[in-house]
Amino acid sequence: MTNISGKIKELVKTAKKEVAVGDLERLEKLRVKFLGRKSELTKILKSLKDLSVEEKKKIGPVANEARIKINELIETKKEELLAEIDRQKNWIDVTAPGKKKYLGKLNLISQVQREIEEIFTKMGFEIADGPEIEDEWHNFSALNVPKDHPARDMQDTFWLESGNSQDEAEHNERKTFLPRTHTSNAQIRYMETHQPPFKIIVPGRCFRNEASDSTHEHTFHQFEALVVGDDISVANFKDIAQKFFAKFFGIEDLKVRLRPSYFPFTEPSFEFDISCTVCGGDGCKACKGGGWLEIGGAGMVNQRVFEASGYSKDKYQGFAWGFGLERLAMMKYQVDDIRLFADGDLRFVRQF
Repeated sequence: MTNISGKIKELVKTAKKEVAVGDLERLEKLRVKFLGRKSELTKILKSLKDLSVEEKKKIGPVANEARIKINELIETKKEELLAEIDRQKNWIDVTAPGKKKYLGKLNLISQVQREIEEIFTKMGFEIADGPEIEDEWHNFSALNVPKDHPARDMQDTFWLESGNSQDEAEHNERKTFLPRTHTSNAQIRYMETHQPPFKIIVPGRCFRNEASDSTHEHTFHQFEALVVGDDISVANFKDIAQKFFAKFFGIEDLKVRLRPSYFPFTEPSFEFDISCTVCGGDGCKACKGGGWLEIGGAGMVNQRVFEASGYSKDKYQGFAWGFGLERLAMMKYQVDDIRLFADGDLRFVRQF
């Protein structure tokens, strides 16, 4: 009997030692080892039936007390380990580097558009808008674009199915629709509801049936200006253009050059260039040695456009000019592929 009591005490002592260095997985194994059906303690408890009544009275309580003690040791250790795990989950290492949070950011085109709008509004211009889905009249005919002009061809224009007859006798230009090919449609819509004098800018998205490459896209952004009044001249245009580009590129002595050209909606018409923003006009790779960068088209508004808008012929004068937002953004921020603006790559967006 003394030998059995000593064995029970030794089991408790061993359990206390092994439980002290256990983890959750090991604790479960120790529970099986000391309290399981095949454990030494269980064997002792089962062997009590072979002892005398007096021996049962002495050994039984000792064995039960040992079972309770070992179970308490395991449960206490388990609670300690769970508390430590919970503490580590909520623990903050103040010496660890922080995780950068990326906030939303405007696409470079939107940034450039806002910058341009701010410059022009400070010069007294209003911001106008027009529909992206336009009828043939406002997109072409009201702008003095002939019916046989190449711009109306399927190679340049996306036409929408409208159910309108293509027979010349029945064709209705106000019921034939297309995604606008330029922002000039907004000129007509603005003049239909406003009287001169006025100065407006029209930023917006345009669409043309073109193949995409590094400098061309079927969907792009234009920005144009329209100034109409009683005594507006080319000199007014050149002055405004010089002030705008000098401010936009941050070059005070930037120059503007005009070259004769042709557009149906302006007469006279011209292309306008600015002195190279890289070399200042001395000649470099950016301007191909010429010292000038081509920007866009401009001219004095054709009187037929005024008539189509409801104005009396020869009563007003005005100029209109426009350029591509992507082109200006590419020049200012050294972007070499126009497709980058719309491909959704956040690595590109976050650069600017």
